[in-house]
Amino acid sequence: MRGLSRAEHPDAAVNEFDRFLQALTRGGRLISLLAQNKDVVALVALILGAAPRLGDMLARHPQIMDGLIDPRFFGAMPDRDELSARLTATLADADSYEEFLDRLRMFGQESLFLTGTRILSGTVSAQQASTAFGDVAEGIVHTVHDLTARQFAEQHGLIKGQQTAILAMGKLGGREMTASSDLDLILIYDFDHDHPDSDGSRSLHGAQYFARYTQRLISAFTTRTNYGVLYDIDMRLRPSGRAGPVATRLDAFADYQDNEAWTWEHMALTRARVISGPPDFQKQIEELIARVLMRPRDIDIIANDVLEMRKAVADEKGENDIWDLKYAAGGIVDIEFLAQYLQLIHAAEKPGILNVNTMQVYDNAVKLGVLASSDAEILRPAARLYQNLTQVLRLCVSEKFKPDTAGEDLLRVMTRAADAPDFSAVEARLGETQAEVREIFLKLMQARP
Repeated sequence: MRGLSRAEHPDAAVNEFDRFLQALTRGGRLISLLAQNKDVVALVALILGAAPRLGDMLARHPQIMDGLIDPRFFGAMPDRDELSARLTATLADADSYEEFLDRLRMFGQESLFLTGTRILSGTVSAQQASTAFGDVAEGIVHTVHDLTARQFAEQHGLIKGQQTAILAMGKLGGREMTASSDLDLILIYDFDHDHPDSDGSRSLHGAQYFARYTQRLISAFTTRTNYGVLYDIDMRLRPSGRAGPVATRLDAFADYQDNEAWTWEHMALTRARVISGPPDFQKQIEELIARVLMRPRDIDIIANDVLEMRKAVADEKGENDIWDLKYAAGGIVDIEFLAQYLQLIHAAEKPGILNVNTMQVYDNAVKLGVLASSDAEILRPAARLYQNLTQVLRLCVSEKFKPDTAGEDLLRVMTRAADAPDFSAVEARLGETQAEVREIFLKLMQARP
């Protein structure tokens, strides 16, 4: 109870603990195991006090405690092969589509819970957590892509030469996911244009086929079952945004990127990554994206576009709260926009700068001589600091973070994540870092090679 008293909302934490105990009364084995393991009890108290989202999962589904009790919990994080094997085993004997969706959600929630708990306990780095969240999401996307394709074909048949691929954008594309990230996706397809009708009993024509299929795919992620929603899906980064079709044919995607896309859309494209689809089709899409990103550009136009967009973001979201890590002046948006800007203006002559991950872009830029080491020595630690704090906040806070009302446990976790002696040092370092990043951002935007 002492641990729960340090929560931001102690009464809510106690209520979650009561729900958890009531659920445990139906599982005597877990109660006896907890009685023998005070460290796990302390970890449960930390979860309920600092991370209400994880606490709610624990209260609803106490069986996910099994992962905490497993001796392997604090060992190495599971790699993609191990996660794939676990996912396959979880889905192996699902005997209906509804049960399949439930089991996918159970797998996703258990994975999020275990990785989130590792973040709280300080036993994984922010980058390791990002990789784990991303690997789980990619495995699930690939599984849903395959299942919905097979089910849709059973109803509507196939179109000659059809291929589909899922393009990850944003945090998933950049391998920078957090516990609360949605999935920014684009579905790209192609088929034999001389034979545009599917061969099933309920035949559909070309674009209609893939639009309906994409809607089915989105529904598999977003339908709320007894285990909640799998992921929120955001497809606004597709060509023409909400005004465009939900699925995009390959040649239309290429034409849009060549002739209609705005600078901000090409900035977003620097983080695009195919995560599901046939290898040959994946290669076609990757080559198309590389060609778009490597075309020569007018540096003045790109710089002005980036500055105008940054101002528009600031006007809409504000930029004066240092704890709004994404939108604060000198915060995550500045870090990301600068990495994207460097890629767009240099990729034509130095394609080696291209990478979906922001930190890797800065590494590449220094090696290629287009970013001063002194600037990188500020930008890279800043990106790590923001990532460390963001992982904790996305896990523990659902609304705006307010240090004055935050619980002791949360402040302690954030202090450890920032590798600082106390929370006041975290705030001081954060403010100084944001000022330095903003100075570099403006300097590089206004400079001309």
